[in-house]
Amino acid sequence: MSAAADGLLKMSELAERSGVSAATIKHYLREGLLPEPVRTSRNMAYYPPEFVDRLRLIKRLQEERFMPLKAIRRVLEDEEPERVAALVEIEDRILERAVREGEGGPAHPRVSRAEVRRRYGVPDNVLARLEELGVLTPNGRGFDAYDVQIIEAIARFRAGGYDEALGFTVYDTLRYREALAPLVEAEVRVLLDRLAGEVPVDRAAEIVASGAQPLRELIGAMHSKLLLEELKRQRRAT
Repeated sequence: MSAAADGLLKMSELAERSGVSAATIKHYLREGLLPEPVRTSRNMAYYPPEFVDRLRLIKRLQEERFMPLKAIRRVLEDEEPERVAALVEIEDRILERAVREGEGGPAHPRVSRAEVRRRYGVPDNVLARLEELGVLTPNGRGFDAYDVQIIEAIARFRAGGYDEALGFTVYDTLRYREALAPLVEAEVRVLLDRLAGEVPVDRAAEIVASGAQPLRELIGAMHSKLLLEELKRQRRAT
């Protein structure tokens, strides 16, 4: 039975179906991103139809995630292409949802600097320093919903007495960011590992979104409990 009869594709057919040029496909082969094709002669090779989706995935990781080819090769060596594609799809859907919620639209419009100053009374130098530290990330249209929540929390801290006179500064926010960063990294890894390929992409995004508020409440409650326990421990120690 001929290679064509087996459903294998010639290079020109593979390039047409995948939207990736023949020259790029050959480059991917040299870089080890694709398994070896079926060679019927010294100058003739045929490619499995699964290469089409694999090529599209490689291009997507390269162009949308800006991943170098060596990193893509490692990912494809560790995971099945179908699972990698599911991971990418879930990540994109979660990010789209998060951007919609934080970026604006009628429900969550961005808030200008002037409006932030009027609402919360946080000094300009405090806001500027938080931006320098990367805690706040406004753009030309102002602060997104997540930034506004951070600013509101800081305003309430200051109103309660957490101010520079007692030694509380914007640098205290770094302690929380540094503590949360590895927690969030592990959380994302666990979420994606358990959801990718197990549930439809839309359902996975819904699960992540539905867990956001309970997670905030869980972290807040555990923080309060640990704070109380630490105060008790220190009292016993003294």
